[in-house]
Amino acid sequence: MTAEKLLIVEDDPGLQKQLKWCFENYEVLVAEDRAGAMAQVRRHEPMVVLQDLGLPPDPDGIDEGMATLSEILAAAPHTKVIVVTGNGDESSAVRAVGLGAYDFYQKPVETDTLNLIVSRAFHIAGLERQNRRLMQRQETVLDGLVTGSQRMLKVCRLVEKVAPTQASVLLLGETGSGKEVLARAVHNLSDRADARFVAINCAAIPENLLETELFGYEKGAYTGAHKQTKGKIELADGGTLFLDEIGDMPMPLQSKLLRFLQERVMERVGGRQEISVDVRVVCATHRNIDELISSGDFREDLYYRISEVVVDIPPVRERDGDAVLLARALLANAAERHGRNMRGFTDEALEAIRSHAWPGNVREMENKINRAVIVADGQLLDADDLGLRVTSSDLPTLNLRQVRDEAEHKALDAAMTYSDGNISRAAELLGVSRPTLYDLMKKHGIKA
Repeated sequence: MTAEKLLIVEDDPGLQKQLKWCFENYEVLVAEDRAGAMAQVRRHEPMVVLQDLGLPPDPDGIDEGMATLSEILAAAPHTKVIVVTGNGDESSAVRAVGLGAYDFYQKPVETDTLNLIVSRAFHIAGLERQNRRLMQRQETVLDGLVTGSQRMLKVCRLVEKVAPTQASVLLLGETGSGKEVLARAVHNLSDRADARFVAINCAAIPENLLETELFGYEKGAYTGAHKQTKGKIELADGGTLFLDEIGDMPMPLQSKLLRFLQERVMERVGGRQEISVDVRVVCATHRNIDELISSGDFREDLYYRISEVVVDIPPVRERDGDAVLLARALLANAAERHGRNMRGFTDEALEAIRSHAWPGNVREMENKINRAVIVADGQLLDADDLGLRVTSSDLPTLNLRQVRDEAEHKALDAAMTYSDGNISRAAELLGVSRPTLYDLMKKHGIKA
């Protein structure tokens, strides 16, 4: 099993060495200042951090110990931070706990006691992580779907509402956006979950074979038909039939499918006996159905039959934060599949994943990560391993002061424009006093 990660933030080399020896059962990461600590937190996501509050102050006189604690908790709120203070410095320890530290310990270090505190912190962090996972499963039981995007979570809520009903569902989304995952979710959350889920891709089967795939055939129906064979519709009896890429279904078959959906009876190719089938039909396509209807390539009456509920699935590029979330989940799957011990992505790779448009959506990402896991030399995948590029414009501005200044300047410009230079009106729009507005204009070099 992989050792749990413990980050030690300490500027004393001798104490660093002592603590590393003390915690040999963990994967120990070391940092000696705030910048190093934040780099380790972002890259390795340690469950527990052991931090010295007595870090030397920076040139501006900022309390580096408290500043480091605050940044760690802001970046990784579930991390357990144990702060170490000087003997008798209880006030700093109380402040640290008030900021969110898990526990504190005073120097000089007693290894047995500190080991007990750290062990307990790992135990609590593990229980909380398990609880969060259970809560996530309760929030959405859509197996195989990884998301944190509000748009995608809204789609999940819709699927959960429609699944227990008998309504027909049409899933619209780009290739690789997860249409089959959601179709399976509709089946798994319905009262048909114990029956079969049968899928067929209407675009992947030649027109002359698609009819027999769907409806089956009788013995002797055509040359080579040596025995009676059931089609996908019959095989899904009592369960769910998923018609993927229905927008590519030929018109003659659309008519036959429409009759089945209306009457719920079908005939095998070459047969004359009507067969009743109880099946729920879920359809999906990446094509624009309205355009297909306008061009005469899709029956409007069939569209109304299959689309009692329409679910629009956003592509990966429109799911805020999902690219990195998906990448990490796919990396774990690929590493297990190929027997590789991969620890994650470099910072450059993560920026490349965030900035890439992913025209092929999840399927493209899975392909790139599978290849990268196979060919990568190290345990961290970089942008080159993924075949992605990062330019300076891809890197987001994470400095809070710079972000705040840019937002202030933009708001001031907008307010002065809307008010046509009227200071009183601009101050009212911004919700500040006239003196404050003058101070802000001076700060940003904006003239009335």
